[in-house]
Amino acid sequence: MPLLGLGTFRLRELQNITKAVDAALACGYRSFDTACVYRNEADLGCALRQLLPVHGLTRSDIFITSKLAPADLGQNAREACLQSLKELGCEYLDLYLIHWPGRQGWRSDDARNVEARKEAWKAMEDLYDAGLIKAIGVSNYTEHHLTQLLASCRVKPAVLQVEFHPQLPQTDLLSWCTENEVHLQAYSSLGCGNLLGKEDVKKVANVYRKKPSQVLLRWALRQGVGVIPKSSDPERIKDNFDVWDFDLMEEDMHELRMDGKEHRYCWDPTGVA
Repeated sequence: MPLLGLGTFRLRELQNITKAVDAALACGYRSFDTACVYRNEADLGCALRQLLPVHGLTRSDIFITSKLAPADLGQNAREACLQSLKELGCEYLDLYLIHWPGRQGWRSDDARNVEARKEAWKAMEDLYDAGLIKAIGVSNYTEHHLTQLLASCRVKPAVLQVEFHPQLPQTDLLSWCTENEVHLQAYSSLGCGNLLGKEDVKKVANVYRKKPSQVLLRWALRQGVGVIPKSSDPERIKDNFDVWDFDLMEEDMHELRMDGKEHRYCWDPTGVA
């Protein structure tokens, strides 16, 4: 699984997706992250089928991730995954994740969420056994959800995808993943864009003659955490991939933590039963 991939959240319409995927493949991206709720699986699949031959690549050269919609958590998981495969036009997925630990339409504290997660995971294990999914994992799980999963699963999660950036370093969760051999992958590495203008981030970027986005991505990569920055702009896509020719000194890693206060820019799963 490549450490750096292209995120496609809010990337819509075939023309826009084709432009983004073309730019990504040209500069070396080989991993693409989508989800049922992004409503772009079909267009992403179409773009990849069109562009892979242009870049001298085949399906086996790339890594595709999709995710189970919260509305399908539970008994609908198998059918939802098969639908994602159909939309993408793929014979298999490299990685399939439970997108959210609770079911859409249920209260976060509804105890039925626990059983729904178990049912979905069992269906994903069966699809994994059948070779339709090469790896299975979860997104937005807390350590509590992960501990529950390990207590009942037959196939361990390979990946945990969560919000992760200098203002939400998730230190305990990263340690848990390391101890349990679960790869942590970050989304919203730039804090939904809110970190790009922070003075501490700009200061570190100037030291390395890099852009703020690049040092923020490198901050995660230096810890072995995967990143999936999203963009539809070819220049930004290229910039986001240009993070392999420098490393951050330990003091700069601490500098990027700014005032040390934590802030979550996306959804908070801590209240989900």
